[in-house]
Parts: sequence; structure tokens; C-alpha cells
Amino acid sequence: MKKIKQPGENISLKTKKTEDPLVMQWLNAQTNLMDSLRYLMEKEICENGVRNLQMFIPMERNVLNGGSAESPSESVQVSALDNRQETAAASEISSAPAQSEAQAPGRQPEPAVAEEEELDDEDIEAWI
Repeated sequence: MKKIKQPGENISLKTKKTEDPLVMQWLNAQTNLMDSLRYLMEKEICENGVRNLQMFIPMERNVLNGGSAESPSESVQVSALDNRQETAAASEISSAPAQSEAQAPGRQPEPAVAEEEELDDEDIEAWI
């Protein structure tokens, strides 16, 4: 049986040996990896609610290596625009009340986001 994660507990992540170089570049560009991942999770929850992504994402995907019709330069330009939009959206989300009246039925309220998270030795060891 899968253990239920509790707030404050460690989670461990491992990259694939064949991880896309862009994924590794993104990971290495983060100054606070957990906060970056938390932001992406919050965005997913806001857009789609709480769900098991394994039921929706393809097992085999080639999105970063030419899986779309865009050229790499177009993709980077779109990505930069998306990043600016996401930053603006994150500012709105963090300044909005925890539960809005317009929230769709069946969705979980958004968790409060701590401004800065303390790291302990176990967190750091898990990332190495």
C-alpha cells in the first residue's frame, strides 16, 4: 500500500539516465528546486484539480525533441513568453485569497505557500 505523504516529510526524486538535456538544464537553473516544483504543482491543480497525471500523460513522449511543429527558436521564444505570463500569474495567485468564490466545484482549495522553506541535511542529501 502506498504511504500517504504528510506535510514536512521528505520526498525523493531521481532523474532518468536518459533524461533530456533540457530537463537537466531546467533542474540546474533552479535556485530552489522544491519551490519551483511546488509552483508547477499549484499551477496544475488550479488548471485541472487534483488528479493522477499518469492517467493523462503519455508514457512515451517526445515533446522537447521535436515533438511539436514549432522550430526550436520559436519554441524558446514561446517558452520565454510563457515564463513571463506564468510569473505574472504566480504573483496574482500568491496575492489572491486561499479560496475564491469562483473556484470550480470539486476542486481542492489551494494550499498556502510558504515564502521560504528551510532545508535540512536530509533534503540536501536527497538531491545529491
